[in-house]
Amino acid sequence: MEARFVNRLEQIEKELAMAEAALREANEGKARVCARRAVALAVEASLERFPRPSWRGDAMNQLRQIQQEESFPLPIRQAAERLSTKITQRDTAPFTSNPIADAKLIIAYLISAEHDRKS
Repeated sequence: MEARFVNRLEQIEKELAMAEAALREANEGKARVCARRAVALAVEASLERFPRPSWRGDAMNQLRQIQQEESFPLPIRQAAERLSTKITQRDTAPFTSNPIADAKLIIAYLISAEHDRKS
């Protein structure tokens, strides 16, 4: 693996650790933000290997791109939808009670060898 990709993986782990710490402190909003940032880092790592010009932007934009990417499995798209739902919409839209699990599901897909072959 190249150094940049390894660095991205380390940053992803750091964001996930901060998300877990935030949940332990009952700071759900911060946990969601950290989980989203971890996914954005995984998207960036994937884009470095398999460019998609329209996939630039912040974490929320990248989550929306994942939701709309029909080549991704439905569980990945659904996790992105739950993770991108705002707390104020938690009662009216798909919402995750475990942002870290949804983030890890998306991240695992984005960095997996199986995804690499499909891209």
